[in-house]
Amino acid sequence: MALKANRIFLLFLKLTVSSGLLYIVLSRTGLKQVFSIIKGMNLYAFISAILLYIFAQFISTVRWKLLLPGVLGIRKLFSLYLIGSFFNTILPGLVGGDAVKAFYLYQATGRGSLTLASIFMDRYLGFVMLIAICAIAFPFGYSYFQDSPIAWTPPLIVTAFIIVSLLIFGLRLGKRIKILSEFYDYFHSYRNQKGIIVRALVISALIQLSGIFAVYVLAFGLGEPISFLACLIFLPLIVMFTMIPISISGVGLREGAFVLFFGLIGVRPDIATALSLSWFLAITAGSLLGLIEYIRYRKEK
Repeated sequence: MALKANRIFLLFLKLTVSSGLLYIVLSRTGLKQVFSIIKGMNLYAFISAILLYIFAQFISTVRWKLLLPGVLGIRKLFSLYLIGSFFNTILPGLVGGDAVKAFYLYQATGRGSLTLASIFMDRYLGFVMLIAICAIAFPFGYSYFQDSPIAWTPPLIVTAFIIVSLLIFGLRLGKRIKILSEFYDYFHSYRNQKGIIVRALVISALIQLSGIFAVYVLAFGLGEPISFLACLIFLPLIVMFTMIPISISGVGLREGAFVLFFGLIGVRPDIATALSLSWFLAITAGSLLGLIEYIRYRKEK
């Protein structure tokens, strides 16, 4: 009962933060103006963003399959991935999508440590490539940050990620805890399987570039062409900010980050907010496939 009360309180707190941040952003941009811009979105651009999201989910499943050899077929894993995406996007704060994926994967395999380790590795490789894209693009787009007080943000995030990775995997913190010990064994078993890791990283690059390209396409659909280089630098940073667990699905945080970063290249706050919300709507629309899969999966059970 106490755990349930804590979850409800945390959900309420996140809802408050999201509402407050979104109110601050929209008070600067104007709600009517933002939705007027969204209504003028080119339909083909919006549909393209949805398809890019679904494509990213499929190739994410291919990466997950690499990390789970011989466990389940690609069709089953794709279904679980879509279900997880649905819970992450539509029902945030109640049950995490990764927790749902872990639950169903554990039901199918009965292997708890393998389940948790594969999901963590899948996420971690995605972060590695996201950070790598930002780090590679940053020197070419440094002029965007000149004379800006947030010029330190990309190098700081890259450095922090490297330090945390070294602490977790280099020093193997938590090795004495049984479940974490099995997790480390899983991770280090891949140290000598460089071919799998390279393939997983290549797939991760496709996944991240799909998301970045979706925003690039949406910007054109809104009649606001944005440099692809700017998207390569700003989107990884925006995703990192969005993942700070203080809001509902990053709502409010994401919009503020879009306004902040794309404002560096002269994008108006109302357009940046409309672009952010359009991206969220495209992801939400794509995530509805997960609802269909969830209903089908429950019927099978």
